[in-house]
Amino acid sequence: AHPGLRAPGDHDKEYVGFATLPNQVHRKSVKKGFDFTLMVAGESGLGKSTLVNSLFLTDLYKDRNLLNAEERITQTVEITKHTVDIEEKGVKLKLTIVDTPGFGDAVNNTECWKSVADYIDQQFEQYFRDESGLNRKNIQDNRVHCCLYFISPFGHGLRPLDVEFMKALHEKVNIVPVLAKADTLTPAEVKKKKIKIREEIEQYGIKIYQFPDCDSDEDEDFKQQDQELKVRKDIQLASPL
Repeated sequence: AHPGLRAPGDHDKEYVGFATLPNQVHRKSVKKGFDFTLMVAGESGLGKSTLVNSLFLTDLYKDRNLLNAEERITQTVEITKHTVDIEEKGVKLKLTIVDTPGFGDAVNNTECWKSVADYIDQQFEQYFRDESGLNRKNIQDNRVHCCLYFISPFGHGLRPLDVEFMKALHEKVNIVPVLAKADTLTPAEVKKKKIKIREEIEQYGIKIYQFPDCDSDEDEDFKQQDQELKVRKDIQLASPL
Protein backbone atom coordinates (compact mmCIF):
# COMPACT_ATOMS: atom_id res chain seq x y z
CA ALA A 1 0.00 0.00 0.00
CA HIS A 2 1.08 3.57 -0.60
CA PRO A 3 2.83 5.01 2.50
CA GLY A 4 0.28 7.82 2.70
CA LEU A 5 -2.69 5.49 2.53
CA ARG A 6 -4.09 3.24 5.27
CA ALA A 7 -5.56 -0.14 4.59
CA PRO A 8 -8.94 -0.86 6.17
CA GLY A 9 -8.48 -1.87 9.81
CA ASP A 10 -5.09 -0.15 10.23
CA HIS A 11 -6.68 2.52 12.44
CA ASP A 12 -8.03 -0.15 14.79
CA LYS A 13 -4.58 -1.71 15.12
CA GLU A 14 -3.14 1.62 16.24
CA TYR A 15 -5.84 2.12 18.91
CA VAL A 16 -4.36 1.16 22.27
CA GLY A 17 -7.40 1.88 24.44
CA PHE A 18 -5.86 3.85 27.28
CA ALA A 19 -8.23 6.74 26.56
CA THR A 20 -11.00 4.69 28.18
CA LEU A 21 -8.99 3.99 31.35
CA PRO A 22 -10.58 6.79 33.41
CA ASN A 23 -14.04 5.40 32.62
CA GLN A 24 -12.89 1.85 33.42
CA VAL A 25 -11.41 2.94 36.74
CA HIS A 26 -14.55 4.94 37.53
CA ARG A 27 -16.85 1.98 36.80
CA LYS A 28 -14.70 -0.37 38.85
CA SER A 29 -14.56 2.02 41.80
CA VAL A 30 -18.29 2.71 41.74
CA LYS A 31 -19.07 -1.01 41.55
CA LYS A 32 -16.78 -1.82 44.47
CA GLY A 33 -17.81 1.21 46.51
CA PHE A 34 -15.74 3.40 48.78
CA ASP A 35 -14.57 3.17 52.39
CA PHE A 36 -14.57 6.24 54.61
CA THR A 37 -13.65 6.24 58.27
CA LEU A 38 -14.58 9.26 60.37
CA MET A 39 -13.41 9.67 63.95
CA VAL A 40 -15.33 11.86 66.38
CA ALA A 41 -13.65 13.02 69.58
CA GLY A 42 -14.46 15.39 72.40
CA GLU A 43 -15.93 15.26 75.88
CA SER A 44 -19.45 13.94 76.52
CA GLY A 45 -22.48 16.14 75.99
CA LEU A 46 -21.17 18.19 73.06
CA GLY A 47 -23.58 16.77 70.48
CA LYS A 48 -21.21 14.44 68.63
CA SER A 49 -23.74 11.68 67.99
CA THR A 50 -26.45 14.18 67.04
CA LEU A 51 -24.23 15.79 64.41
CA VAL A 52 -23.12 12.45 62.95
CA ASN A 53 -26.71 11.19 62.71
CA SER A 54 -27.76 14.44 61.04
CA LEU A 55 -24.87 14.37 58.57
CA PHE A 56 -25.62 10.86 57.33
CA LEU A 57 -29.39 10.69 57.95
CA THR A 58 -29.12 7.56 60.07
CA ASP A 59 -29.07 6.47 63.72
CA LEU A 60 -25.68 4.96 64.39
CA TYR A 61 -26.00 5.07 68.16
CA LYS A 62 -29.36 3.44 68.83
CA ASP A 63 -27.78 0.48 70.69
CA ARG A 64 -25.37 2.39 72.92
CA ASN A 65 -25.53 2.44 76.72
CA LEU A 66 -25.58 5.91 78.26
CA LEU A 67 -23.44 6.32 81.38
CA ASN A 68 -24.30 8.53 84.32
CA ALA A 69 -21.94 11.29 85.50
CA GLU A 70 -20.23 9.10 88.11
CA GLU A 71 -19.57 6.32 85.61
CA ARG A 72 -18.17 8.77 83.05
CA ILE A 73 -15.67 10.17 85.56
CA THR A 74 -14.17 6.71 86.21
CA GLN A 75 -14.40 5.50 82.61
CA THR A 76 -11.22 5.05 80.60
CA VAL A 77 -11.03 6.05 76.94
CA GLU A 78 -12.43 3.36 74.65
CA ILE A 79 -12.46 2.99 70.89
CA THR A 80 -15.79 1.90 69.43
CA LYS A 81 -16.78 1.47 65.78
CA HIS A 82 -20.16 1.82 64.09
CA THR A 83 -20.47 0.84 60.44
CA VAL A 84 -23.28 1.55 58.00
CA ASP A 85 -23.62 1.10 54.24
CA ILE A 86 -24.92 4.14 52.41
CA GLU A 87 -25.90 4.32 48.74
CA GLU A 88 -26.60 7.51 46.85
CA LYS A 89 -27.16 7.77 43.09
CA GLY A 90 -25.66 4.33 42.56
CA VAL A 91 -22.49 5.10 44.53
CA LYS A 92 -21.91 2.86 47.55
CA LEU A 93 -20.15 4.11 50.65
CA LYS A 94 -19.13 1.98 53.61
CA LEU A 95 -19.07 4.52 56.41
CA THR A 96 -17.30 3.70 59.66
CA ILE A 97 -17.64 6.05 62.62
CA VAL A 98 -14.92 5.65 65.23
CA ASP A 99 -16.08 7.00 68.58
CA THR A 100 -13.98 7.69 71.66
CA PRO A 101 -16.27 7.41 74.71
CA GLY A 102 -14.57 8.44 77.92
CA PHE A 103 -12.32 11.01 76.25
CA GLY A 104 -11.94 14.11 78.41
CA ASP A 105 -14.48 12.99 81.02
CA ALA A 106 -12.17 11.80 83.80
CA VAL A 107 -10.84 13.90 86.68
CA ASN A 108 -7.30 13.28 85.44
CA ASN A 109 -7.12 13.41 81.64
CA THR A 110 -3.34 13.21 81.37
CA GLU A 111 -2.42 11.61 78.04
CA CYS A 112 -5.98 10.37 77.52
CA TRP A 113 -5.39 11.03 73.81
CA LYS A 114 -2.67 8.36 73.69
CA SER A 115 -5.01 5.42 73.07
CA VAL A 116 -6.60 7.38 70.20
CA ALA A 117 -3.20 8.07 68.62
CA ASP A 118 -2.20 4.42 69.08
CA TYR A 119 -5.39 3.27 67.35
CA ILE A 120 -4.72 5.50 64.33
CA ASP A 121 -1.14 4.20 64.10
CA GLN A 122 -2.33 0.59 64.31
CA GLN A 123 -4.70 1.09 61.37
CA PHE A 124 -1.90 2.56 59.25
CA GLU A 125 0.39 -0.34 60.13
CA GLN A 126 -2.30 -2.92 59.34
CA TYR A 127 -3.04 -1.31 55.97
CA PHE A 128 0.67 -1.24 55.13
CA ARG A 129 1.00 -4.94 56.01
CA ASP A 130 -2.03 -5.79 53.87
CA GLU A 131 -0.72 -3.74 50.94
CA SER A 132 2.65 -5.50 51.22
CA GLY A 133 1.06 -8.96 51.21
CA LEU A 134 0.23 -11.26 48.33
CA ASN A 135 -3.57 -11.06 48.54
CA ARG A 136 -4.29 -7.37 47.96
CA LYS A 137 -7.63 -7.80 46.20
CA ASN A 138 -9.92 -7.63 49.22
CA ILE A 139 -8.05 -5.27 51.51
CA GLN A 140 -10.22 -3.54 54.09
CA ASP A 141 -9.19 0.09 54.51
CA ASN A 142 -9.68 0.95 58.18
CA ARG A 143 -7.38 3.97 58.20
CA VAL A 144 -8.92 7.03 59.83
CA HIS A 145 -9.47 9.55 57.05
CA CYS A 146 -10.80 12.46 59.09
CA CYS A 147 -11.28 13.43 62.73
CA LEU A 148 -14.00 15.81 63.88
CA TYR A 149 -12.73 17.28 67.15
CA PHE A 150 -15.44 18.94 69.23
CA ILE A 151 -14.44 21.99 71.26
CA SER A 152 -16.59 23.07 74.20
CA PRO A 153 -18.38 26.40 73.66
CA PHE A 154 -18.32 27.15 77.38
CA GLY A 155 -14.61 27.95 77.77
CA HIS A 156 -12.54 30.93 76.68
CA GLY A 157 -10.77 29.12 73.88
CA LEU A 158 -8.73 25.95 73.71
CA ARG A 159 -8.11 23.96 76.87
CA PRO A 160 -4.71 22.32 77.44
CA LEU A 161 -6.32 18.96 76.57
CA ASP A 162 -7.55 20.35 73.24
CA VAL A 163 -4.05 21.54 72.38
CA GLU A 164 -2.41 18.25 73.42
CA PHE A 165 -4.91 16.15 71.46
CA MET A 166 -4.63 18.09 68.21
CA LYS A 167 -0.84 18.40 68.39
CA ALA A 168 -0.55 14.65 68.99
CA LEU A 169 -2.74 13.80 66.00
CA HIS A 170 -2.33 16.56 63.42
CA GLU A 171 0.47 14.70 61.61
CA LYS A 172 -1.55 11.47 61.55
CA VAL A 173 -5.05 12.47 60.42
CA ASN A 174 -7.02 15.35 58.88
CA ILE A 175 -8.39 17.26 61.88
CA VAL A 176 -11.54 19.36 61.53
CA PRO A 177 -12.12 21.30 64.78
CA VAL A 178 -15.79 21.93 65.51
CA LEU A 179 -17.19 24.53 67.89
CA ALA A 180 -19.84 22.39 69.55
CA LYS A 181 -23.39 23.54 70.30
CA ALA A 182 -22.84 26.80 68.44
CA ASP A 183 -26.63 27.19 68.23
CA THR A 184 -26.63 27.98 71.97
CA LEU A 185 -24.52 31.08 71.32
CA THR A 186 -25.32 34.39 69.67
CA PRO A 187 -23.77 35.06 66.23
CA ALA A 188 -21.44 37.60 67.87
CA GLU A 189 -20.31 35.05 70.46
CA VAL A 190 -19.69 32.42 67.76
CA LYS A 191 -17.60 34.86 65.74
CA LYS A 192 -15.58 35.92 68.80
CA LYS A 193 -14.90 32.34 69.91
CA LYS A 194 -13.91 31.26 66.41
CA ILE A 195 -11.41 34.10 66.10
CA LYS A 196 -9.94 33.25 69.52
CA ILE A 197 -9.67 29.52 68.74
CA ARG A 198 -8.16 30.14 65.30
CA GLU A 199 -5.54 32.42 66.85
CA GLU A 200 -4.63 29.74 69.40
CA ILE A 201 -4.48 27.03 66.73
CA GLU A 202 -1.98 29.17 64.83
CA GLN A 203 -0.11 30.10 68.02
CA TYR A 204 0.45 26.45 68.97
CA GLY A 205 1.40 25.42 65.43
CA ILE A 206 -1.54 23.02 65.06
CA LYS A 207 -2.24 21.89 61.51
CA ILE A 208 -5.92 21.51 60.73
CA TYR A 209 -7.58 20.44 57.50
CA GLN A 210 -7.73 23.11 54.82
CA PHE A 211 -9.78 22.84 51.66
CA PRO A 212 -7.28 22.52 48.80
CA ASP A 213 -7.30 25.15 46.08
CA CYS A 214 -8.74 24.18 42.72
CA ASP A 215 -6.44 23.57 39.79
CA SER A 216 -6.51 26.42 37.30
CA ASP A 217 -7.84 24.13 34.57
CA GLU A 218 -10.89 22.96 36.57
CA ASP A 219 -14.26 23.90 35.11
CA GLU A 220 -16.03 26.96 36.50
CA ASP A 221 -18.90 25.00 38.06
CA PHE A 222 -16.45 22.96 40.15
CA LYS A 223 -14.57 26.11 41.21
CA GLN A 224 -17.84 27.71 42.26
CA GLN A 225 -18.86 24.64 44.27
CA ASP A 226 -15.46 24.55 45.97
CA GLN A 227 -15.72 28.22 46.91
CA GLU A 228 -19.23 27.76 48.30
CA LEU A 229 -18.02 24.89 50.50
CA LYS A 230 -15.18 27.02 51.87
CA VAL A 231 -17.62 29.77 52.79
CA ARG A 232 -20.38 27.47 54.05
CA LYS A 233 -18.16 25.67 56.55
CA ASP A 234 -18.24 28.80 58.70
CA ILE A 235 -22.02 28.98 59.17
CA GLN A 236 -23.08 25.55 60.44
CA LEU A 237 -24.82 25.20 63.81
CA ALA A 238 -22.24 22.73 65.06
CA SER A 239 -19.79 25.16 63.63
CA PRO A 240 -16.58 23.96 61.93
CA LEU A 241 -13.76 26.47 62.33
